[in-house]
Amino acid sequence: MDNPQKIELINYLSSFISEKRKIRFDEVIAMRTQHLRVVLENVYQGHNASAVLRSCESFGIQHVHFIENRNQLKISDDVAMGSSNWLNIHRHNKSDNNTVEAIKHLKSLGYRIVATSPHKNDCTIDKLPVDKKLALVFGTEIDGISQDVFEHADEFVKIPMYGFTESFNVSVCAALCMYELTTRIRKEVPSYLLSEQEKLDVYFDWLKNSVEKSEALIENYLNPK
Repeated sequence: MDNPQKIELINYLSSFISEKRKIRFDEVIAMRTQHLRVVLENVYQGHNASAVLRSCESFGIQHVHFIENRNQLKISDDVAMGSSNWLNIHRHNKSDNNTVEAIKHLKSLGYRIVATSPHKNDCTIDKLPVDKKLALVFGTEIDGISQDVFEHADEFVKIPMYGFTESFNVSVCAALCMYELTTRIRKEVPSYLLSEQEKLDVYFDWLKNSVEKSEALIENYLNPK
């Protein structure tokens, strides 16, 4: 679908939502970022993944990647609170090695791969440079990131901890990292927002998810009888 047609459909579908809703759409999309993406590798507890989605949406992160080497991650609506409707969720589950495929894909888009794990070359999250685009990778609840992520990561980060347990739940870890990084990105990176093309594409998706029977409306609009 070319942009003129997409704009035409946006104007059409916008007539089915309230003016208050339109204003909210404009406010939210104006603050969305493409500079940081979140990647979940083999996270198997749906409530953890869903909590991460909710945090991503709240912090204005538009793109989330699920690496599904072992099982397809199920989103818990009770935890996600509808956040998946406003995000671009990319599922990597069709390759022999989905982790490597996802990493190569992200690197081809210009992202540096940041693994959340203690490592000899790690730094604390507050010291991680944010000038380049970042893909933040979180591993399983028990084992953390895989060897493939260790081998292909560009950076390693950790959150300082001072207690006996020395570990955070993955959703808590993700939220802490997102808060730190998005705060600094918004202050330090001039081009952190979505491009105009991305805004157009995302806005169109939001409308389709918001308007009841949107696919039928679009079909009737494009092919009137």
